[in-house]
Amino acid sequence: MKTTTPTATESPETTSQPEAPNAARIYNYTLGGSHWRPADKAAADFMFSLVPSTPKWVRMLRDFLQTAGRRLRDEGLTHFVDFASGLPTEDHIHHVVPDAKVVYSDLDPSTVALGREMVAGLPNVLYLQHDVRDSKALLDSPEVRSFLGGERRVAFGLSGITVFLSPAEISALFHDLYEWAAPGSRLYVTYETKEPELMTPRLEQFLDMFRQAGAPFWLYSLQECIGLSVPWKLPEGGLVPLREFLGLPPDHITEADHEGVGLEFYAAILEKP
Repeated sequence: MKTTTPTATESPETTSQPEAPNAARIYNYTLGGSHWRPADKAAADFMFSLVPSTPKWVRMLRDFLQTAGRRLRDEGLTHFVDFASGLPTEDHIHHVVPDAKVVYSDLDPSTVALGREMVAGLPNVLYLQHDVRDSKALLDSPEVRSFLGGERRVAFGLSGITVFLSPAEISALFHDLYEWAAPGSRLYVTYETKEPELMTPRLEQFLDMFRQAGAPFWLYSLQECIGLSVPWKLPEGGLVPLREFLGLPPDHITEADHEGVGLEFYAAILEKP
């Protein structure tokens, strides 16, 4: 996969253009992939005009997915359940941990349809349509129970997802996952934060865009994120900036990347002891 954002002269996939942009394809465009349409590019470029640091943060989120996958593999985790997975491209979990069983899920039917095509023929990958807000329905489904072979010591994935969930939804989800999982399970998660008292016109327009689309964008404080992680056990270092989790140098994130509101991503691999 390319690591640069496509330019207007590059060609997306040669199928009919949809009426509306698709979140998974916008994400893929932002990562420099090829699974996007003109509507997705237009939406992404508008987002970049409002929050210019978006491509950098998205690239780091994908790096988080890979780093977390490798760490969990080294800890002996062999079963992954990734929520709101988007498109399972060559930089997703099943490529990073090729010997693991991976359950992908997404709410959008077109994303699931394309995702299934991309992993067709892989016996260790299952892709299902599912709403992350009802995790038990996925985990207790016959397909997942059979695929996991009854294994409940799993690695759950919520990379770049909590920003689309309310506090009540996050709390319910984390408790449901904890209740279902066996001891030794992990939850790799990211949070997007800002300083509560700070706002800019561009960020307000960015947030309003998501509100109008029916997908409110929730930016929490660090302390709120720590509280929302209950009942999962935080690692010894707690939630750390995504840059630090990835081992990137301090100057990788510039003052401009904080977008005037203290924008910051935090990450951790939580545990059920």
